[in-house]
Amino acid sequence: MSSLLERLSARQHLLVALASAALIISSPWIGMVRRIPHGAGPLDYAHVLLGLVTLLLALGYTLSCMRGGGWRLYFPWAAGDLAGVGRDLRELLRGRIPAAEGGGLFALLEGLLLLLLVATAATGAAWFGAQGSGAALAIRHYHALFARGLEVMIVLHVVTVSLHLLDFVRD
Repeated sequence: MSSLLERLSARQHLLVALASAALIISSPWIGMVRRIPHGAGPLDYAHVLLGLVTLLLALGYTLSCMRGGGWRLYFPWAAGDLAGVGRDLRELLRGRIPAAEGGGLFALLEGLLLLLLVATAATGAAWFGAQGSGAALAIRHYHALFARGLEVMIVLHVVTVSLHLLDFVRD
């Protein structure tokens, strides 16, 4: 059963990554403010549809990551245990790459990435539900803010994974 759940989680990760990449890449060409415009093109509708699908994927993937006590790994602050993060920060100051395991700094960054993914998708869905209302502009503002944070965290995630691969190759 554990093997099946790990394969499912890996597929969810891939789907979330591909969907997020498509949404981020398409976002500069999306012209929606208060509502989907009357002359909206296929890219606008594809962004909305893929965003709604991504919300479901993000929630499912986050739940997969949380199973079996995983929430303690990704959200050590919620468990009141930041010792691993402190250890990893000390390792970084010594010029060493922190370990991938143990609920340290890199896991904390992944947890923040998960939160930003869900927040971005949820505010996108909320904007869709509120389109045309006075709240739509405020929701869109938060959606864009979370999306920019998500982009930064994706870059950090790629960097940390690359560091681990480099460390693995060195050993």
